[in-house]
Amino acid sequence: MSNKMNQFQGSNDYVVTDELMHAVNVAIALQKPLLIKGEPGTGKTMLAESISEALKKDLIIWNIKSTTKAQDGLYVYDTVQRLYDSQFGEGDVAEIKKYIKLGKLGEAFAADEQVVLLIDEIDKADLEFPNDLLWELDKMEFYINETKETIRTKHRPIVIITSNAEKELPDAFLRRCIFHYIEFPNQEKMEEIVRVHFGDVEQKLLTQAMETFYWIREMKEIQKKPSTSELLDWLQALMISGISIDRIKAEIPYAGVLLKKNQDIDTMYEIKEKGYSLKRWL
Repeated sequence: MSNKMNQFQGSNDYVVTDELMHAVNVAIALQKPLLIKGEPGTGKTMLAESISEALKKDLIIWNIKSTTKAQDGLYVYDTVQRLYDSQFGEGDVAEIKKYIKLGKLGEAFAADEQVVLLIDEIDKADLEFPNDLLWELDKMEFYINETKETIRTKHRPIVIITSNAEKELPDAFLRRCIFHYIEFPNQEKMEEIVRVHFGDVEQKLLTQAMETFYWIREMKEIQKKPSTSELLDWLQALMISGISIDRIKAEIPYAGVLLKKNQDIDTMYEIKEKGYSLKRWL
């Protein structure tokens, strides 16, 4: 990895493990997309933001939906606007190029400087979507039929692709990526993450909240386990409210900040009432 300028070492607001840092730098050096998997709330999207900040490069985000097609990321030909202009005499409709709008992938290819491109939650799209991207991600170019023009990348973007593992991705696609799975942080790493966001949080409050948080995550009956983002929101709620620290484990206040389903909240309180205490976390 000869280019020291493109060495990622984390950023001020993102705690990165050595393994993740190495995965990012290998992907940059080999000029391959980095595929990041992990459960929601483990910082997959924030990783791209951190890389952008640390390397001082613009970030382009392509949010994938169930209806997204690979073509959407390249360009869109606005036929409706052209028809409107032809009917009402607005401008020169013969100039097709002005009706071509680049998608997020097209923007990354055409950028004058290297950018970080985040393809977020690729597993939301249909099964053909990743394969449809293979050619463009390999060759870093695409053809615009309407203008008979080939768009070639000026500076190969740093491509970060995230997946919540909702569905399997094609083998051909996986072979072209560097892969890293972000494990859910243990308590020690989580405290480090919390301290980045709330450096002045009282240690006793943090300890009580962390023990409660991991106790809830251990419940097999919980359908949607609270993530890092929910813990941070809960801590902020506890600090703002000024609630007595002794009440945190006894009452688990503001449970709706941690758990987002009624049945999960009910389940948690039911288990607590049955006497499954927090003492093993002490």
